[in-house]
Amino acid sequence: MSLLEVTHLSRHYGDFIAVENISFSLQAGELLALIGPNGAGKSTTFNMIGGQLAVTRGQVLLEGKPITNLAPRRIWKKGVGRTFQIAATFGSFTVAQNVQNALLSHHGRSYSFWQTADRLYRDQADALLEQVGMRGQADRHCSELAYGDVKRVELAMALASEPRLLLMDEPTAGMAPQERQELMALTRDIARARNTGVLFTEHSMDVVFGFADRILVLARGQLIAQGTPQDIRQDPQVQQVYFGTR
Repeated sequence: MSLLEVTHLSRHYGDFIAVENISFSLQAGELLALIGPNGAGKSTTFNMIGGQLAVTRGQVLLEGKPITNLAPRRIWKKGVGRTFQIAATFGSFTVAQNVQNALLSHHGRSYSFWQTADRLYRDQADALLEQVGMRGQADRHCSELAYGDVKRVELAMALASEPRLLLMDEPTAGMAPQERQELMALTRDIARARNTGVLFTEHSMDVVFGFADRILVLARGQLIAQGTPQDIRQDPQVQQVYFGTR
């Protein structure tokens, strides 16, 4: 059974068809890239899977169970983590506090005063920060960090819920080339170690072809190709539509 199974996914806005009849699967431990030119339907597809947009037609299954049109929080509770194009951390919190906050949410605990919760799950937070290479900066405020380090903290926060599926929206946006490579190598290693499936959108082709196990290509709201990086490089329709050979 696939970790994620998407069948005939469609999103219509009246007469306008944003996404039409998209089907694909994702296996545990696999990195799957979703690419396409601007307006291809990447964000729409991504947000339907994550629950931010309603599905007009089609189905999304997580380990064989439907998550179609569930609220994002319910999808998260079922084992789907997410990072965003613009990193979603609290700048006034320390690195550790950001991860502790994610752990509090995962365990269904909340407090009115941070001072009360500050001691909770610190060991778990430190362990997650160790995984992403940020343990040494645990007590710094996120507002003091370089952007690449903020993205690492966000990844640790996403891992706090022990997700089986990780959705990453433009994970390397705004990062320098070396930072992009380091973050995606880290993501790949964590995905393999945890057997977590990763679906990510990305504009940087060095990231896509360097780290994706398979690639989905969208154009004009339709899936025009899917396969290994080598398959996609050689696909005539991809070359025409995506890489501008016509």
